[in-house]
Amino acid sequence: MKIEFIREQLEGALGKADKVVGKNTTLPVLSGFHLEAKNSSLTVRATNLDLGISIELPVKVIEAGMIVVPAHILNSFISSLSVKDRNVLFSTKDQVLEVKTPSTRTSIKMLPSEEFPIIPDVSEDHAFSMPVRDLIHGIRSVIYAAAVGSIKPELSSISITHDGDFLIFAATDSFRLAEKRVKIKKMPHFKQILLPQKNALEIVKIFDKEDDDISISISDHQIGLRSSNVYLTSRIIDGVFPDYKQIIPKDKKTVVTVLKQDLINSLKTSLIFSDSFNQLTLKASPKEKKFELESKNLMVGESQYKIDAVLEGEDIEINVNHRYFTDCFQSIAGDSLSLSFIGQAKPIVVRGVGDSGFLYLVMPMNQS
Repeated sequence: MKIEFIREQLEGALGKADKVVGKNTTLPVLSGFHLEAKNSSLTVRATNLDLGISIELPVKVIEAGMIVVPAHILNSFISSLSVKDRNVLFSTKDQVLEVKTPSTRTSIKMLPSEEFPIIPDVSEDHAFSMPVRDLIHGIRSVIYAAAVGSIKPELSSISITHDGDFLIFAATDSFRLAEKRVKIKKMPHFKQILLPQKNALEIVKIFDKEDDDISISISDHQIGLRSSNVYLTSRIIDGVFPDYKQIIPKDKKTVVTVLKQDLINSLKTSLIFSDSFNQLTLKASPKEKKFELESKNLMVGESQYKIDAVLEGEDIEINVNHRYFTDCFQSIAGDSLSLSFIGQAKPIVVRGVGDSGFLYLVMPMNQS
């Protein structure tokens, strides 16, 4: 193989592919980048057998070829090049990749390319498209509610379903639930997929800077994502996501409407006195027109913070895990949010005022 290219082009591709490279694997070839040069383009591939990525970029192909090189070495080397080393020449000889720039000459030992696994190609027969920003927004709006490292794979996943004109993202770790509805133009053909939480995180990182549409295709065990020059495939979980619709309360006994920033400001004070269980007490007294946050720590002290709010319904006092309670604020774009209480030991529903596309449900802690 022999190619010439501009350093910045390869640097961006390697940065994305490096997120998928196999780490701490017993199969050494997975720790490498698969590079294939032909027809005036270079394709960079990487996989950890759970995620696979293929990125195509234009280069000058002098001699076609296919190699695998250690990802960490190549990525670190290309990233370390100075501005004057803009033009780069790759050539191979005797299982060695020789890299030449205006100021450097480097040799990197290659890995056996014949051992590199094939990245699954998900058929586009029933693919649908949506703005990549909407996909990323949907994932980000719920991913924090998924369990990390759960023995139940379905709780460590993002559920993606559709309903009419909406793609519905949901995640739950059984203590809280987040749901985000994103409008789409074309109805997908799949019923539901479960995307592993760790893979969803990498999808966000890889496509975060893109603004075009993304094509999404689904098979029995894989999801394929295609943008202008990036193809990424992820394993999907074979499991049953909890039927969470039945636990979303239909009624409400108390509603508190508050400015999001006022709530965030009060938490900065309240959390100073939070105990080891992250307990936060919410006190709503519609009759007295009073909403308070209370936190106690036997070793430090206690704090009560009154917040301006509009209150309706019955008085209620309920304990929540402050992290579970506040994680959803990042998903609420508006200035105001509503807290709906159903009663003691019942879930609290958090929504943005005027936003029907996002819902967050958090279970209370045991009352002390």
